[in-house]
Amino acid sequence: MEAAGQERVVRAEDVAHMGITEVLRHAARVYASYRRLVDTLKRERPALAVLIDFPDVNFRLAKHCRRLGIPVLWFVSPQLWAWKRQRLRWVQERVDRMLVIFPFEEAFYRARGVDAYFVGHPLAAMAMPMETREEYAKRHGLDPAKQWIALLPGSRKKEINANLGEMLQTASDLELKIPCEYLVPVASTIDPEWVTKKITLREWAGDKFSEGWLPKTVVVFDARAALFHSRAAVVASGTATVQALAMGNPFVVVYRVSPLTYKIAKRLVRYPAEVPAEVDADGNLPIAMPNLIAGRRIVPELINDRFTAENVAAALKPLLEDGPERAKMIADLTETRAKLGGQGSDPIARVCDAAVELIQRRPTNYREVARKSAANV
Repeated sequence: MEAAGQERVVRAEDVAHMGITEVLRHAARVYASYRRLVDTLKRERPALAVLIDFPDVNFRLAKHCRRLGIPVLWFVSPQLWAWKRQRLRWVQERVDRMLVIFPFEEAFYRARGVDAYFVGHPLAAMAMPMETREEYAKRHGLDPAKQWIALLPGSRKKEINANLGEMLQTASDLELKIPCEYLVPVASTIDPEWVTKKITLREWAGDKFSEGWLPKTVVVFDARAALFHSRAAVVASGTATVQALAMGNPFVVVYRVSPLTYKIAKRLVRYPAEVPAEVDADGNLPIAMPNLIAGRRIVPELINDRFTAENVAAALKPLLEDGPERAKMIADLTETRAKLGGQGSDPIARVCDAAVELIQRRPTNYREVARKSAANV
């Protein structure tokens, strides 16, 4: 956006901090950056504010925009349908149009008086990787004659520490039955050497991968390509499950958090009627986005105590074979992916069209109207 002429007031990478101590240590700088954004809104009075995801900051910016008479277009909804539903009134009060990337979100918001539109999911609209299997194998030193399994442990160090050890134990156990090679995609925010070292030395905070021979495991950078070329995958719950859905190959969803966090989440997460979801035998609601989009469980979910190497291997094995379970999951993924818009759609173009429409609806003297509106608050 900067290359296209955007004037950056605050650099997102300068204020993106994870963890309580990290946020506290940089609190003064983060708050100063936020105030700079607010001051710019007051000074420039833009014709439109396009807010993308990031609810903790954007709800506050939307409040200032409303006071200043600046229309607000919000792209990528916070998951208020799952929890923190009390924030819905902020959407009703501060957002002129909500553009959502999951089909059930449009019905959820419209039933509650919000001008919402489903524009499709950007990941589903992307073209499939063009690199052939042979080219990919050569680039990463893989054996194209073997099956490949992708292991996606998450995009943060804490997630990787919690998830990858059990994934590798699965690889070790499964190797005795089905010889495979393993791909571990890492996010751009993660040092690949850190992941490679932990795999090689088997260093896992609080995890237990320590026994068994580990088959060939390669750290790669492009999760979409790894998912596309893999026979199946083990994917940590989150956006990566939508990437896996878009690629269409079978996968198993896993995740691990602290027992206390898990207990609290089970009490807080409730889905509205617009999100059909049935509990499993243990009373757990589905959390994987493909299952929520489908309205039924099309991929296995192994969360916390159920996330063991034995359970993952048992769920993976039939997905690696040419049989009814693999065929059914591929068909279910194809059907569910179509609900996201699919290839050929252009979600970003729809966002742009909505932005232009809102700008064209503003009065010619919108800056004067905004100033008067602000003066009356």
